[in-house]
Amino acid sequence: MKISAVFAIVLLLASCGHPSGVMTPVVLTAATPKTAQVDMLVATTRQPSGDPATLFNGERSPKPYLTDISVSLPPGRKSGEVQWPKRLPPNPATDFAVTHVQPIATVPEGRVWFKQHIQGGHALVFIHGFNNKYEDSVFRLAQIVHDSGMHATPILFTWPSRAEVTGYEYDKESTNYSRTALEQTLRVLAQDPEVKDITVLAHSMGTWLASESLRQMGIRDGHVNRKIHNVILASPDIDIQVFAKQFVEMGEPRPKFTIFVSQDDRALALSSFITGRVSRLGAIDPSKEPYRSKLAEASITAIDLTQVKSGDRLNHGKFAESPEIVQLIGQRLMTGQTLTDSNITLGQGVAAVVGGTVRTVGTVAGTAVAAPLTIVEQPAHRPADSDVGATLREDQQSKPLTQ
Repeated sequence: MKISAVFAIVLLLASCGHPSGVMTPVVLTAATPKTAQVDMLVATTRQPSGDPATLFNGERSPKPYLTDISVSLPPGRKSGEVQWPKRLPPNPATDFAVTHVQPIATVPEGRVWFKQHIQGGHALVFIHGFNNKYEDSVFRLAQIVHDSGMHATPILFTWPSRAEVTGYEYDKESTNYSRTALEQTLRVLAQDPEVKDITVLAHSMGTWLASESLRQMGIRDGHVNRKIHNVILASPDIDIQVFAKQFVEMGEPRPKFTIFVSQDDRALALSSFITGRVSRLGAIDPSKEPYRSKLAEASITAIDLTQVKSGDRLNHGKFAESPEIVQLIGQRLMTGQTLTDSNITLGQGVAAVVGGTVRTVGTVAGTAVAAPLTIVEQPAHRPADSDVGATLREDQQSKPLTQ
């Protein structure tokens, strides 16, 4: 990759900005149009900022914090987008706006919050990726929860990111710093009798944190907590061989794993360059060997979003910005439904690859999917650890970054 290409991507990343300091609650009045509301519990290993407009910064805290937050979403908004305010304070009629912030000091207080917000016993734990402020992850989770139509209680785990394009190494070490805190968050959640099942949804560098915390849990207990039914890794920024080891060390039984991949993901191409041209799990072509066979051995479902179009210029946030895909997460994957050639309806001309047979299935109106979406659906068996040890071995050179 040429150095100029790297700088081009950095400049592209840096150009994606919005007003900062949106966490100060606004008051909804009788004149405010009817808005949607998402209530979430936020756990963080970030350091308090001392400023109500930001709440937490990108530095590391020796102890975690819990906060009860509510976000208002404007009416008539376009699915898949976060409506950031152009000026402060936000206007709830047109912008995402925080309407409630309440620190939670103890675990029992957190349990009370969960009991008040329980939705069928289902919990979603979302872990954001690289280059995120506290407010970025809050608004993104609110968007995902609303647009997916999911029936689950949203929990955000936000780790210390400095939200700088040059802070890749700091952010990566911050995920390592936060491994035990996320593991404990999942344990406390699983211990709650009100919780029936947990879905972990992680994006980008957050997938490393999720995988490491689940690995720690597996090493301690011999397996991941049985209430963690589903793990969804979107654009996973993980070395393929390292993920194979993490996966094995989680023990058995494991949750059902689904990965969203895209070969045109420019952010992962940059990550590959930074890490020594080691291919990332989120950039593989799951229809090609050796990946197809290895994913099948590991019973991992891979969903290829390469041909899905969204407003993300880096092609790194398709899982949240495509209305069809985010609905797939909330209404199908979180409920444990198996994707088959008879029940995928994500776009015109969708191709399902199931057991080696390719069939065109289902149509639904929608402009976000402009080309076939490839689903690689894996059989239900689980391999022995000796077989999984070779899972996802990378024997291909990473592709050069193109724009």
